[in-house]
Parts: sequence; C-alpha cells; structure tokens
Amino acid sequence: MGLFDFFKSNGKGDDTKKKSNAAAKWAEAAGSKRAQAYDRQEAIQELSKLATADAVEALLKRFTFAIEPSITDQEEKELAFDGILKAGKDAIEPVRAFAAKAESLRWPMRILKETLEEDELIEELIVWLAKWDTEYAKFIDPKLQLLEELGDHVRPEIREAVEPFLEDVNEPARFNAVTATLAQKDAQSLGPLLTLLLDEESVRVRSKVADGLAALSWEVPEDQRDAVRKVLPPQFGVDGSGLVTKR
Repeated sequence: MGLFDFFKSNGKGDDTKKKSNAAAKWAEAAGSKRAQAYDRQEAIQELSKLATADAVEALLKRFTFAIEPSITDQEEKELAFDGILKAGKDAIEPVRAFAAKAESLRWPMRILKETLEEDELIEELIVWLAKWDTEYAKFIDPKLQLLEELGDHVRPEIREAVEPFLEDVNEPARFNAVTATLAQKDAQSLGPLLTLLLDEESVRVRSKVADGLAALSWEVPEDQRDAVRKVLPPQFGVDGSGLVTKR
C-alpha cells in the first residue's frame, strides 16, 4: 500500500468513527418515549442522514414504543423506516439483532422486503422461523407473523420450513401453518395435512384444511377416506374418487 493509500484509508476510518459518534449523540433522543416530540424527530432525521449500521440500530428503537396521538406515532415510525432504508444492506445485521428480541416483526420484515430480493427475503425469514419450536409459549406473535408472511410467498423451501408447525400446540400457529402450507400447492403436503385433520380439535383449522384440499383437488388415499369423512366440517364431504368436496 502506497503513502497515498495509507492516508486515504485513515481518512475513511476517521469518517466512520465520526458517524459512529454522531449516531451515539442522537440515539437516546430518537429512542426515548419521554423525549419531546421535536427533539425525537430531529434525532430521527439526523440519524437518517448518517445511513450507517449504528444509525440503524438507534432508529430501530423507535419501533419499541407508541405515543399519542397515533398519527404522530405513525409519522415518526415512517420517518425512522425511511432513514433505515438509506443504509441499504448495512441495515441487515442491526435488523437481525433487533428481530431476535423484538415483540413484533412487522417493521423488521417490512424493512427486509424493501432491502432484499425475494429469494434472499425468504431465506432470511426461514432462518428466523427456525429459531422457534412447536411447544407452548406465552408470547408467539413473532412466530405467527413469520408464518403469515411466508404464506404470501411460493418457494419450494417454504413447505419444509412451515410444515413442522402443523403440529404446534398453539392453535393460531397451526392455522397460519396450514395457510402457508396450502399456499405452496405442493402435493407432498397432503400426508401431513391429513394427519393434522384427523387429530385437530379446532373447527377453524379443520375448515381451513378442508377448504384447501377441496380447492387443490388432492385425492385422499382410499384407506383414509372414511376417517376423513368423519372429521370434516358438515359442509364438506369426500366423493367416490377421494376428492374433498364442499356443499
């Protein structure tokens, strides 16, 4: 490295350090519910100008609380959202760290959808979902949101990621898992869906499975037809060819 490159490199390092210090300067006000609205909004605007990972980390804290009036709350969050997007791919790591502890993934997922290509987005969401299991948990909103979002996409890898949650102990998770599974339109899901249907107590989940099977025209194996007929909601049946029908 030449002398010019040495000084050029040092200059970049100094610039990064300055931006990091600037982010720290504005972080407290941007992430404080008790701060004056003017001070908080100024801090969000200044952090947005920095477009760094440190600034993103500070801006993400604005999504952890709500203020009144609600219109101001939404405006500030949109302002923080726009500021985060300015950091581009540098926002990914802070968003991952935030999402790992967040009570809601609405904003993190929205950021990812604007920052990543769809294939990258799906890969990221599947990694986040893999951190959840199917056992009882008091608070499962992030899991429900992930299953719901994956249900809006069609990719081969989604089926394998969401199918385990057909056995989730939480009914809302099973419902979202059914929705996401059916959205893939992969006949390999027929077996797991029938297993769920035969054991499911929730009328809502059974109806969702039945609706999906009827729409997809998947043939119920002959040795399971009688058992399936017994558990289908009243408006559904299984015809002689094994197709689920709706009256």
